[in-house]
Amino acid sequence: METIIISLGGSLIIPDSLDTDFLKDFKKLILSAVSEGKKFVIITGGGKLCRRYNEAAYEISKLGNDDLDWLGIYSTRFNAEFMRLILGAEFTEDKIILDPTMPFDFTKPIVLGGGWKAGNSTDLVAVSIAQKVGAKKVINLSNTDYVYDSDPKKNPNAKKIENISWADYRALIPKDWNPGLNSPFDPIASEIAEKEGIEVVIMNGKPIDNLENYLKGEKFLGTVIK
Repeated sequence: METIIISLGGSLIIPDSLDTDFLKDFKKLILSAVSEGKKFVIITGGGKLCRRYNEAAYEISKLGNDDLDWLGIYSTRFNAEFMRLILGAEFTEDKIILDPTMPFDFTKPIVLGGGWKAGNSTDLVAVSIAQKVGAKKVINLSNTDYVYDSDPKKNPNAKKIENISWADYRALIPKDWNPGLNSPFDPIASEIAEKEGIEVVIMNGKPIDNLENYLKGEKFLGTVIK
């Protein structure tokens, strides 16, 4: 059975409020793929849930980076539990992954996980899981269509990139990771993915047809980094 690793951005789960339309479509697609023999490890991000807690905590108590990071980690874990429940107990493991370095059960076709520890992103968790299960591809699913040669929010002439090497991609992004970093894929996770020969696909989860096309080996919109 093919094992597919998805880093599911919190921006899709809870952009402002919970996006039930996306979640229904995502569930339908994943369970359809499961019926065809695929297995999934889905690592969830925090989205607005994380940002709102962090902003409120910092405003009230001026917390340090580690404390804010842990708040973010717990929000990703909450989202992982939420996704585990809505995908259904019949298909998902009972416990989410809290530490990607530890063994985990794969008696059911879907395993959920969230953040690991301060100083690490969910992208890094996804790459670590890919190493563990021998997967050579990670899907980074978010509200981003492509990797661009510059920030499209600041540069209206930014050019989309459909295929890029790890060396060229890493030259575009910061070398260090921090909890507020705005990068399509975390620099530390990128370094490991390059060393391990793991391909990462950056794509928008909406419309869901885009992910469906990728899973079927058909043409999709997004950036392949390898």
